[in-house]
Amino acid sequence: MTSPEQHVVPFASPAAASGAPYVEQAVAYDGILLAGFGGPEGQDDVIPFLRNVTRGRGIPDERLEEVAHHYRHFGGVSPINAQNRALKAALEAELAARGIELPVYWGNRNWAPYLDEAVTDAAAAGDTRLLGLATSAYSSFSSCRQYREDFARVLIDTGLEGTVTIDKVRQFFDHPGFVQPFVDGVRDAVGGFLADGIAPESVRVLFSTHSIPTADAERSGPREGDERHRDLGEGGAYAAQHLAVAEVVMAAVAAEVSGAERIGWDLVYQSRSGPPSQPWLEPDVNDVIAELPAAGVQAVAIVPLGFMSDHMEVLWDLDTEAMDAAAEVGIRSVRTPTPGVDPVFVSGLVDLVQERLSGTPAAERPHATDLGPWFDVCRPACCENVRAGFKPAAAGVAP
Repeated sequence: MTSPEQHVVPFASPAAASGAPYVEQAVAYDGILLAGFGGPEGQDDVIPFLRNVTRGRGIPDERLEEVAHHYRHFGGVSPINAQNRALKAALEAELAARGIELPVYWGNRNWAPYLDEAVTDAAAAGDTRLLGLATSAYSSFSSCRQYREDFARVLIDTGLEGTVTIDKVRQFFDHPGFVQPFVDGVRDAVGGFLADGIAPESVRVLFSTHSIPTADAERSGPREGDERHRDLGEGGAYAAQHLAVAEVVMAAVAAEVSGAERIGWDLVYQSRSGPPSQPWLEPDVNDVIAELPAAGVQAVAIVPLGFMSDHMEVLWDLDTEAMDAAAEVGIRSVRTPTPGVDPVFVSGLVDLVQERLSGTPAAERPHATDLGPWFDVCRPACCENVRAGFKPAAAGVAP
């Protein structure tokens, strides 16, 4: 494979355009682009929102309505937009406290306010060097590359290609600011179980994340032939990153809670949406919960490891379905918090911004696992969607 340094990365700042994995020179960004998934904010929004999410897949409204009931159960309102408004405000406050004078522009992929509007507003204000911050910590098509493709699409569709550049902070799955809130949540949950007299061997921790197609998972992370490729095992970078973070969390909890080193844990998946004929990552969280009593488990802590905040998948799939599954088999259950706007997490996000403002060398960047620090510039063919193929993408080496 051609060396990445021989490529020019499109849509990027001059510092990132060489294609080197890490940008280790300071970049004077004009603003931060907070990129979210988006969600409906009323019953009339639900089906149009789901059409946006599934665009190009030809799914009829009757099938979309099967998913819509999750949103309708909560009045048609996803919590995600309110959470991103809160995150935007928290970022602005932390930036101001540190004396970093950067505006935060917020746009979504699937619902208003859209990314197109955010980038257009930034350009109108003269802020043309943007640093993207996607609201997803891990590597896969849906959690990284799809955001990068949307960045490129927006620049092309708005005619701002060549005027506005968009880089992106590294995937932050193992940044201490993201990891610590999970450590706190698991410590409190298992500490409560143990304090109530439940033996460590009768407690289980389930780290839950969004299932994705197995083919997408296998193509997450650098491809074979790239000098940064490593054998990450079944599930590619996506599964490996979650497993690595879960191990760090459990080790930290074991160091703080007596007996926690004897507590078992698993990585589980949720929110599968593909046809039965298509392999997706398993096991499903509810299937695992159903088997826990036979293993002598009396209490389970469910950790939304794949989520930054309380998305609909957390409120429905974990707080509703998984909790019901635990109740049905007679075991205690606790769902631990997502990072949300935890001050440690918000501070960590601004640390990631500061890395790029200062050009912090990779060797000096904090990371809690051996997989990090992840790349600033995504590697060639990273996180391919095998069904849709490659589209132009910012913040990475083509394709």
